Amino acid sequence: MKRDTLGADAVLLTTALIWGFAFVAQRVGMEYIGPFLFNGIRFALGCLVLAPFLLLKNGGQSPVPGLSPGETKKAAVGGSLLAGFLLFGGASLQQVGIVYTTAGKAGFITGLYVVIVPLLGLLWGQRTNGGTWAGALLAAAGLYLLSVTGTFRVDRGDFLVFLGAFFFAGHVLVIGWLSPRMNSFRLAFVQYAACSVFSLAVAALVETATTEGLLKALPAVFYGGVLSVGVAYTLQVIGQRRAHPAHASILLSLESVFAALGGWLWLEEMLSFRQLGGCALMLSGMILSQLWIYIVEKKPDGATFSLRKPGRTI
Repeated sequence: MKRDTLGADAVLLTTALIWGFAFVAQRVGMEYIGPFLFNGIRFALGCLVLAPFLLLKNGGQSPVPGLSPGETKKAAVGGSLLAGFLLFGGASLQQVGIVYTTAGKAGFITGLYVVIVPLLGLLWGQRTNGGTWAGALLAAAGLYLLSVTGTFRVDRGDFLVFLGAFFFAGHVLVIGWLSPRMNSFRLAFVQYAACSVFSLAVAALVETATTEGLLKALPAVFYGGVLSVGVAYTLQVIGQRRAHPAHASILLSLESVFAALGGWLWLEEMLSFRQLGGCALMLSGMILSQLWIYIVEKKPDGATFSLRKPGRTI
């Protein structure tokens, strides 16, 4: 059993690493093509990665067959499109924002959705705990140190990524409602397809692309679509089946740390001591908000874990 847990932890750590380094790929890709085209292609690639799993599960039928037992048309169509739209909003704001900020800062600011989710849940009557409020305060203080300058001005890129975190938080809530009502792989496939179509439609209206730019951006798009969207999602599902919930909370939160590490290694991005302190506070807030029920409320090992829902990223 211990060996299974360690294996699951290793899978989730790999997932966080892939997601973290994806911010570097997103930053690099912006040098050659526009943000909407980048997202449109990478989410289409994510669909292609998931398609074989759906074909196997559906006995060789179309990845999006008729309704399964227990599914409703409202959930399968309307809900999936809503999830795809929220994913499109979050991914677009993040992708545009990352043009004006660093991969490391974008990783930490995006991670705030973990704290935002339970706060938005209050609007729907969902209960929260002291860990959420403590985590929110730590994250807010960290965001101030990371993004607010001495003139009390927030950089444009940081602000756009911050807005994107709210879309991602809304996406998590919608996925939480849809998950019991739909096959998870099909849900991921449909929302990725919707996000891709929305992104490509906007790209056709506001962006121009060249063959040379597309070829140069191909490695970054491949990483963002095949590895970050397709492979990492699958690894997350596999890892969380056996991982201890508290372990999963910490390991998946390390995505932001890997984003900063990747930015330093490949893009030569540097953070000041003030910004590093902000990152530490934000990471502490993210982890505290997730571990509160295990540390303070003493929930059992088998307690439900929901830091991420299928398809958050990126």
